[in-house]
Amino acid sequence: MNEIPINHPRADSLKMRSTIETYRDLGLVAGAGPIAHGRGEAFDYILGEESIPCVKNDINVAAALLVQADNPVISVNGNTAVLAPESLVQLSRAIPAPLEVNVFYGRTREREQKIANFLIEHGAVNVLGITPTDKVPHLTSARAHVDKNGIAAADVVLIPLEDGDRTCALLDWGKKVISIDLNPLSRTACDATVNICDHVVRALPLLSEAMVELHKNPARATSILQTYDKRESRNQVLKYIENRLKTLRSTLR
Repeated sequence: MNEIPINHPRADSLKMRSTIETYRDLGLVAGAGPIAHGRGEAFDYILGEESIPCVKNDINVAAALLVQADNPVISVNGNTAVLAPESLVQLSRAIPAPLEVNVFYGRTREREQKIANFLIEHGAVNVLGITPTDKVPHLTSARAHVDKNGIAAADVVLIPLEDGDRTCALLDWGKKVISIDLNPLSRTACDATVNICDHVVRALPLLSEAMVELHKNPARATSILQTYDKRESRNQVLKYIENRLKTLRSTLR
């Protein structure tokens, strides 16, 4: 990480890659973690590596769902934990909602505990998901195992960097699902109750800010949800990408 010049045009991106690789070697991130990160990074380049204007509405919708939730939970995998631990803790307090470790590859008690300890080191008070005893119905992957006091009891689940199978299974289980996915055409983004098409390191602080504002005026949450159109939201994101690609094409040498 020290070898990355501070004036490199993609210094932040390179630092995140290095973080993923470092914590993969330490056992917090799965072996496939860098691949998943790279997929998202490709879409982030297309977006211009910034939070696009039309996503602000999706963040407000997500905040409205969380404000009105009875038992919200934030699901945390290895990549999210190491890239944005402070932001996860901040959001957990702003909602408030517990953090629950839930991983796909290499799920062991040791890895779950490492992720939980890492979050606690960054300010989390209580982290769920260690040796979970409940299961998501009709899901066969390791992510089916959930905490009976966390995701199993939740009505709204925030799932940064998610796989599509569990998104659908959670929806079928009666949960509302908020995803953070840079690919607007992924199964997760298309099926989730609301998707935030943004990088997790940018989206989580913005969501915390939206939570603070809505807590001041919780009645506004109802009007936000009543006017939300998921299809139109996705169309706005795709239109932004289309226009950006046209602009980039026109500037090619």
